[in-house]
Amino acid sequence: QEQLVESGGGLVQAGDSLRLSCATSGRSFTNYAMGWFRQAPGKEREFVATITRSGGGTKYAESMLGRFTVSRDNAKNTVYLQMNSLKPEDTAVYYCAARLWDSSVHVTDYRYWGQGTQVTVSS
Repeated sequence: QEQLVESGGGLVQAGDSLRLSCATSGRSFTNYAMGWFRQAPGKEREFVATITRSGGGTKYAESMLGRFTVSRDNAKNTVYLQMNSLKPEDTAVYYCAARLWDSSVHVTDYRYWGQGTQVTVSS
């Protein structure tokens, strides 16, 4: 069973950057595609980015294209989300999630979730 722990959130100003990390404790990290999602107050949890097991394939939500980059280090069992040019509308709790085998953009396809890390972007 995978356990996921996010870190790296915080309070920043518009235009700043943050890098989120998600460390996993399972022994089979390379069997899992990883995803990042976010949830703002009063809104549904939404897809941000996903990365394949090898790290060779990525996909992003349209509003994050060109600003966010997902990556993974399989030797460290960790996935990252580099967020640049942050906007106030990026304010949310960010979650990482693990899905066996293939990546997906759908919340319901992911079995394991972290506890989330808060990102707040002030204008």
